[in-house]
Amino acid sequence: MSMELGITLVPAASDTPSSSWVGLAKLAEERGLALVVVETSGDPKSRAQGTAVTAPQDPSQVPQPVGVQPPTAGLDLWTAVAWLAAKTHRISIGAAVCNAPRPSDRDGVVPYTSMVAKAAESLDALAPGRVLTAADAWVTAPYDASDEELSALAADGKPVVVPVESEQGVERLAALIHAGSASSRPRRSLAERSRRSPGIDYDSIPDSLSDEAVEPGDSGYRAVASNYLRGGAPGLVLRPRTADEVAHALAFARRHTHLPLGIRSAGHGVSGRSTNRGGLVVDVGQMNEVSVMDYTKRLVRIGPGATWKQVSAALHAHGWALGSGDYGGVGVGGLATAGGIGLLGRAHGLTIDHLRAVEMVLADGSHVRASATQHPELFWAVRGAGANFGVGTAFEFQVDEVGQVGYAQLGLVTTDIAQALTDFGRIASEAPRDTTVFFITGRPRQGHWNIQLLGVVDDPDPDVILERLTPFAQIGMLTQQEVVVTPYAGVMGSAADVGPEGHHGFGEPVSRSAFLPKLTADFARDAADLLGTGQVYFFELRAMGGAIADVPTDEMAFPHRASAFQVTAMGADHDDLNQVWDPLRHHFDGLYLSFETDSRPERLHDAFPPAVLERLREVKRRYDPDNLFRDNFNIDPNPHAHLG
Repeated sequence: MSMELGITLVPAASDTPSSSWVGLAKLAEERGLALVVVETSGDPKSRAQGTAVTAPQDPSQVPQPVGVQPPTAGLDLWTAVAWLAAKTHRISIGAAVCNAPRPSDRDGVVPYTSMVAKAAESLDALAPGRVLTAADAWVTAPYDASDEELSALAADGKPVVVPVESEQGVERLAALIHAGSASSRPRRSLAERSRRSPGIDYDSIPDSLSDEAVEPGDSGYRAVASNYLRGGAPGLVLRPRTADEVAHALAFARRHTHLPLGIRSAGHGVSGRSTNRGGLVVDVGQMNEVSVMDYTKRLVRIGPGATWKQVSAALHAHGWALGSGDYGGVGVGGLATAGGIGLLGRAHGLTIDHLRAVEMVLADGSHVRASATQHPELFWAVRGAGANFGVGTAFEFQVDEVGQVGYAQLGLVTTDIAQALTDFGRIASEAPRDTTVFFITGRPRQGHWNIQLLGVVDDPDPDVILERLTPFAQIGMLTQQEVVVTPYAGVMGSAADVGPEGHHGFGEPVSRSAFLPKLTADFARDAADLLGTGQVYFFELRAMGGAIADVPTDEMAFPHRASAFQVTAMGADHDDLNQVWDPLRHHFDGLYLSFETDSRPERLHDAFPPAVLERLREVKRRYDPDNLFRDNFNIDPNPHAHLG
C-alpha cells in the first residue's frame, strides 16, 4: 500500500500535554510519518467509536477547531504546536484553526481573524513550511481502523491520521508506510506540499533540478519569490546550474504553457518579468562564472547569473572593463540581451555592442551558439530583443582596456526644472565622448527640485575630469559633490550584495521609457509639467550619442542609435502615469524595453519599427514558433492567428 500516515495527539483531562507527546512526535518523525495533529480536548479512545467521515449531530461532542483556545479547554493550541515544532525537525505539525470569529463563553468574539493569521505567520517563521492549519488537509481515521480502512481513507490522496497513545501505535503505522514506499526521492512534508500552486505537476520535476527547486512551502521560498522591484509568488522556481539543466527546465515549462514563465538572472530588471504569481521561474543565478577566453583579443566568457559588480571586479585584474548600466547589482543575462545603456556608453558604446557570441538553450531544448557566422539572424535578434528567443547560458564579450576613470555624484537644487533640463541637454550632448552623465530627479518639494547627476569621465587626469564636470555643476545650486578617481570596478562596486535572504520587492513596478532624439525647450517645459503633477517620483535622463551612434542602426535589433537620451519615469499607478506621460509621446522615437512596464500592444511598435519587428517575427517563427518565451515584451510569431 502507498499512502501517507500520521498520528493525532489528544489530551484526556490534563491542562498540559503529556510528556509522552514529545516522545510520540519524535518517534513519528524518526519512522517517516507525515504528520502530527494536535487536538486540544477529547479522549483518543472515544475516537475509536467514531468515524472519520460522519460527524456527530451534537457539535459539543467533538473538539471544535480553534485559533485562540476557548476557556472550556485547558490547553492552548498554539503553545502546543510551537512546543512540538521546536522538539522535532522535519515532520509537519497539524492544528485545525478556525479563522471565522465566533461567540465565546465569555464576552466578545474569539478569535480575531487577524490574530489567528498573525499567530500562523509567527509559527511559520519559527518552523518554516511545517505548520498546517487547514482541517481539510488530512483525514482522521478511527482509533482502531484496520489496514484496509486506512487504505480506503487514503484513496483521495490526503494523509490519514490515527489517534495513538503508545509507541506501538506509531510503529504499526510506520510499518504500513514502509511496506508501500517505492520512491527514492526525498518527499516534502505535508505542510510544504499544502502550499503548492494548482496546475503544476510537481512530481514530474526532473531529477537534475529537484534538489535545487524551490516551492511555496520551502523554507527558502521568500528569498526567491520576489525580485528587486516586484513582489511575486511563483508556484515553482527552478534553478539550473548547467546548460543541460536549463534544457530540462524548459522541457518542464513546455508541459506547463498554461502558466506564466519568467526567466531570471539576478532579479533586478525594472520590467519585473522575472517573477510572477502562480507560475514558473527559471533562475540562472548560479550560472555566474567569469573567465578569460583569449587575453590577446580581450575575449571573456560570462555566465548569465553574474552581476556587473562581479564582472567588473574580475575584469579589473586585467586592466579591462565592459560598460554595463549604472548599477553593479544588475545581472548579465537581462541587460546583455536588451541593450546596456551605461556610464561608459558615450566612450565605448552599449553592452551589446561588445557581444561577439552567445550560447543559448532554445524553446525546444536544443543548444546553439549564435554569432556573426553561426545563426547570424538569431545573433542579430538577441542583441536588443533576446528575451524572446531562448535562455542565454553564456555570453562572449570583447572588452575594452579601461584604466582609472573619474566618477562623479553631484547633488543640485533648482526652482526652475525646465531650465535645468534644457541646460543639461545642451551640456551633455556637447560634451566630449569620454563623458557620460545621467540626470535624476523626482517630485518637487515646496517648489524646489533635487537633482542628482551620476557621471563617468573615461580619463584618469583629475584636471580633465574637473574640466568635463564643471559645466554640469552649474545647472543648479550645488549642494553635494563627490568626485573620485577610481577603476570602473569602483563604480560598479558600490552596489549592495544580495544575501541569502534575497530580494524583497513588493507590488508592481510602474515605469515608462522612451528615446529622445533631442532635448528641446518644448520637451523641457512638458517634462516640467509632468514632474509638477507629483505623479512621477523618479525621472531619469541617460545621455547617449558618442560611440553608441557609431554602430549602424540595422546591425542588431536595437535601432535607436540616433537618440540623444533615454528617458525613464516611474510612478505608483499605471493609469495615473499614463495620463501624464502620454501627452509627451510626440517628443519620443521608440522606447527601451528594460525600463517599460506598459503592457498595451502599441508599446511593441514603439520599441521596434515595422521592418525590425517583422524581421524579429521571422526569427521568432524559426526559433520559438510556439511562443514559449512570451512573458517579456512578447513578439508573437503569428499575431494575426488570434483575430476573428
